[in-house]
Amino acid sequence: MLRILDARTGEPVDAALARRGLVRVHAHPPGSDFTGLRVLLVADVLVRALEIGGNPAWATVTSVPDPEATGDRAEPGDGEAPWSGAGLRARAAELGIRPFEDHPDTQPGPAATRTVDIVAQGAAVTDGPRVEVAPVETGPGPGAAPMDSTALRLTLLARRRDLPLSLDAEALAEAEATLGRWRAAVAGWATRPSKPVPEDVRLRLRAAWEDDLDVLAVLDVLRSVETSGIPEGARFETYAYADRLLGLELTREIGSSL
Repeated sequence: MLRILDARTGEPVDAALARRGLVRVHAHPPGSDFTGLRVLLVADVLVRALEIGGNPAWATVTSVPDPEATGDRAEPGDGEAPWSGAGLRARAAELGIRPFEDHPDTQPGPAATRTVDIVAQGAAVTDGPRVEVAPVETGPGPGAAPMDSTALRLTLLARRRDLPLSLDAEALAEAEATLGRWRAAVAGWATRPSKPVPEDVRLRLRAAWEDDLDVLAVLDVLRSVETSGIPEGARFETYAYADRLLGLELTREIGSSL
């Protein structure tokens, strides 16, 4: 059962109250900046984890001013990442974040057995369990040069969500290198006879993300599998399975060299 740390109490709670019970995941991005994007990404990962565990999720969002809609979009300047002027919805789509339904807190909707609010640190008090997300601090970036958008997704995932994240060129380059290496490995493993995910590895992955969405532990499992003696076909299936949660398109290079 997926458990999350309720920021109101500091105690772990079940993300769902019943097996296969509906859970509303309600994101409260504080704005259209990278902190708002990080809030949406954490909500997206929670939705994925719930669905893998068999719980339907209703993904909703509190609307925020969007430069795309208001015409206030700015062009990237020196030292800014290519998405820094884009609207929140556009950036979320580029990162593979599924669409969230606009739904104010006061508007009724389908009955849910649990509502989990995903908020920025310091946000207003909510009634139910809440997951808090630390701010993103932008530093010197790669300018407007093309970059794999999933590298930004990995960069945002590769740090504990309750710790501030410095988004700079070095962090993005490291994420790009990791994705390049993993995708090439997965494409190679895909040519080998398929083997199931080893049971101990599957249990480690599930234990990681069901323990307060510990994405860092999931990434650690993938790093250990990468250089392990596990058959290559099983390594492929392991990465494909974990990517249901991570959303990093780890299988997209399969067949690209044929």
